[in-house]
Amino acid sequence: MADIETTAEERRLFEGEPDEGAEPKRRSLGPLKMIYREAAKYPDKVALAFLALLITAGATLAIPAGFKLIIDRGFGTGGDPADVGRWFQYLLMIVGVLSVGTALRFYFVSWLGERVVADIRVKVHQNLLRQEPGFYEENSPKEISSRMTSDTAIIEQVVGTTVSVALRNVLMAIGGTVYLFYLAPSLTAGMALVIPAVVIPITVFGRRLRNVSRTSQDRVADVGAMVTEVLSAMKVVQSFGQEKREESRFGEAVEQIFTVAKRRILLRAAMTSVIILLIFGSITLLMWRGAVGVSQGDISGGTIAAFVITGGLVAGAFGALTEVYGDLLRGAGAASRLNELLVSQPLIAAPERPQALPRPARGNLSFRNVTFRYPTRPETAALKDFTLEVEPGETVAIVGPSGAGKSTIFQLVERFYDPQVGTVRLDGIPLTGVDPREIRERMAFVPQDGVLFSADARDNLRYGNWDASDEQIWDAARAANAEEFLRELPEGLDTFLGEDGTRLSGGQQQRVAIARALLRDAPILLLDEATSALDAESERLVQDALDHLMRDRTTLVIAHRLATVRAADRIVVMESGQIVEQGTHAQLKAAGGLYARLAQLQFDVPPSEAAE
Repeated sequence: MADIETTAEERRLFEGEPDEGAEPKRRSLGPLKMIYREAAKYPDKVALAFLALLITAGATLAIPAGFKLIIDRGFGTGGDPADVGRWFQYLLMIVGVLSVGTALRFYFVSWLGERVVADIRVKVHQNLLRQEPGFYEENSPKEISSRMTSDTAIIEQVVGTTVSVALRNVLMAIGGTVYLFYLAPSLTAGMALVIPAVVIPITVFGRRLRNVSRTSQDRVADVGAMVTEVLSAMKVVQSFGQEKREESRFGEAVEQIFTVAKRRILLRAAMTSVIILLIFGSITLLMWRGAVGVSQGDISGGTIAAFVITGGLVAGAFGALTEVYGDLLRGAGAASRLNELLVSQPLIAAPERPQALPRPARGNLSFRNVTFRYPTRPETAALKDFTLEVEPGETVAIVGPSGAGKSTIFQLVERFYDPQVGTVRLDGIPLTGVDPREIRERMAFVPQDGVLFSADARDNLRYGNWDASDEQIWDAARAANAEEFLRELPEGLDTFLGEDGTRLSGGQQQRVAIARALLRDAPILLLDEATSALDAESERLVQDALDHLMRDRTTLVIAHRLATVRAADRIVVMESGQIVEQGTHAQLKAAGGLYARLAQLQFDVPPSEAAE
């Protein structure tokens, strides 16, 4: 029960549902620590970027000092062209340093942004590959893919632009304030009183803005998942004439994004307006006082000019920080969502000290009193007190109505799940004590639907054995009755098969999947209705290839078409997660049980003949 509660908690976090206890954390910039850790792996680039940032901030703050010198020492000398020119040259030098520093800052900061995002994507993808299938029952792969694109784009903006702008404005605000105290302490002290009036609105608005930003990101992810789902099922959509409905659904989802975005825009607009009013209003009042001081001779014209320019820079820096803070909050939201994927621990993993499977492999499989419930369906047992011994080299066919638990056997054999009760053993070793990779190395799987990847034919075939030579690939294709159509492809094995192999027919996809399993050359073969998509002639040829492949191998065959399993050494008949019959084809027909009834329905023979 604890496992179920943990899974629900993970799902709540993943989907961004409200949680009172986590609210303070959500309102902070804490999740950005993940980005900092990734950037810290490149200290040389970080140091160069920070150095360029210091140079640009210093050069920017030096501009008001340049104007002060021009006014006080250039114009103040009676307009000597040599003095005026000298100080303008100084100002031009500052501008030159600023331009070079800005270019360097842009390069190194942008480099860091791209590098950090690339590293995060790779790490998240690596962790996703470690997750067991149950994880993807709880978490939609389509939403995950949307996060991998939209959230990483936000992080790229944060690292490549926002953080740089934030640091630059912090340096400008601090350096500018120090210089203002140097120029006119009394005026600057008055300006410092404005700071609390600025910080409080930033905090209040920022908290609300972060929550709205996260909601906005969730809605964008939903739309991305919807687009992927509909486009991948376009034939079904058009076959049932549901284009208008999908158009309406998408329109409603986009409107939800717009509604949330309006709230976010309104909050940011209000925050910006209030803070700019406070900052520039206060600066205007201070400048008023400064102008009075100049008229009374208390300060020089150059000083007030430098104070006005520096004050504008400082005000602009504080004003920009309000904008930047909102972007940082969005980045924190994106980082927290990606971090959830990054830190998720797989429930199916290798133990600390995995046991080694016996060598050479024998291919013995054993189920002992196994009861299993899927995490998403805990109220229903897919297998109930299931016991089955499969001897090395034996071919066992598993038949029964839909929902009987046939596919669950394969899921447990490959250790995609662990049973709640009982043990599954391979060559006498419990699977829970073995590294899942070592288990799966000993198995070749042919799914009911030939699953292909968006790659060329060669890569799809050698997925079962990546080091296979072209000669081995063609041998496997020939045995699976796939050679002829593969050689007719425009570029042979280099032909791109389309997304999900859509450039091949269903039967051709299945034969490629069978050839892939042939290349695996594993001691245990798992066939999930492997010939279901083939026509009669192709089925006969492929079945001949499978008969050859199954020699001296342990084979489990899931079958709905009983004609394909007549020659099995043993047929196991399942119903409601339990074995109700087992024996040979002839024995089961003679028994007159569930298998005989299924045979009667499929072979369309009279009841009297079904028992013969």
